[in-house]
Amino acid sequence: MPVITCIDDLKRIYQRRVPRMFYDYAETGSWSEQTFRENTSDFNQIYLRQRVAVDMSGRSTASRMIGQDVAMPVALAPVGMAGMQHADGEIKAARAAEKFGVPFTLSTMSICSIEDVAEHTTKPFWMQVYTLKDDDFMQRLFDRAKAANCSAAVITVDLQVMGQRHKDLKNGLSAPPKLTVKSISNMMTKVRWGLGMLGTKRRFFGNIVGHASGVTDPSSLSSWTAEAFDEALDWGRIKQFRKMWDGPLIIKGIMDPRDAREALNVGADAIIVSNHGGRQLDGALSSIRALPAIIDAVGDKIEVHLDSGIRSGQDVLKALAMGAKGSYIGRAYVYGLGALGEAGVTTALEIIHKELDLSMAFCGRRDVCDLDRDILMIPQGFDGGWQS
Repeated sequence: MPVITCIDDLKRIYQRRVPRMFYDYAETGSWSEQTFRENTSDFNQIYLRQRVAVDMSGRSTASRMIGQDVAMPVALAPVGMAGMQHADGEIKAARAAEKFGVPFTLSTMSICSIEDVAEHTTKPFWMQVYTLKDDDFMQRLFDRAKAANCSAAVITVDLQVMGQRHKDLKNGLSAPPKLTVKSISNMMTKVRWGLGMLGTKRRFFGNIVGHASGVTDPSSLSSWTAEAFDEALDWGRIKQFRKMWDGPLIIKGIMDPRDAREALNVGADAIIVSNHGGRQLDGALSSIRALPAIIDAVGDKIEVHLDSGIRSGQDVLKALAMGAKGSYIGRAYVYGLGALGEAGVTTALEIIHKELDLSMAFCGRRDVCDLDRDILMIPQGFDGGWQS
């Protein structure tokens, strides 16, 4: 086993071990992938200010997200089909997050069900839901999350329609995936992955099959997913979802201050500045560029978190110093999951944590809760100056 010191090390192992279809699902954006690329590259434009002769002892990365204690302000983002990246992937990721002391967010489009994850963990996790038309399914999904003791719901609001993801279309990546001679041939070369999948009973969408009306088996799933998403979604509809769930609520997919104010008005406890990892509107701003205007608009009234583009502890540090109260990793933990299973997710968290801790120290700070823009050097015009 090679020495693993950064997230890219995990990515290289991940690429070798996981079928191309699922690698491309994680490592792709929509259209030209401009936003997908700039989500990460824009972090590199922000520089850190090093300080010396400052007491760096007794450092702490402990914080709180929506009132819940976290070992560091980093949550595992909802990732669809994580259970196809590694057998029982959602269970393994949730256990790693629990042991590390950070939140895990289960996607509605997970392979392992809410009940599967609850059965194999001991602490509450978060549940992500989409804005679907079927009220009965939505209410039962919230009720199942409550029965599983989920401690927050995350509503994804930027998927009324699906962005065009060229690699997914070419690979036949859908719900359920379309198997072709090419994809099956590639899967047969991934022996470790294949043995894991043969050894689990969880290979389909556990939150949907047997729960959504008319979806009794995987073959009936594709027609349901084609009709399920609500193109007519508006903030009134989101208010209805708020009534279905009386616990802590996070709204994911905010990229404009006006939408941030709307999220505040419907009673959300936090918002996530996110462009869906560059998988929806290509040509949109990166999340880190969009963050400052949203912080200025609502940051003292609601918790603002950041998702999309984080690949290191330094990225987390920059997001927090710009005013975010929490951050999310999706691809970074998926690399670890696909590479090494639960141990790989733990390794990804350890890498992020070490980079965050050491970089914070070099910037002369001992407590992650005390970070501010003074440790950053941000290019002029980075977060504004756009012509209408």
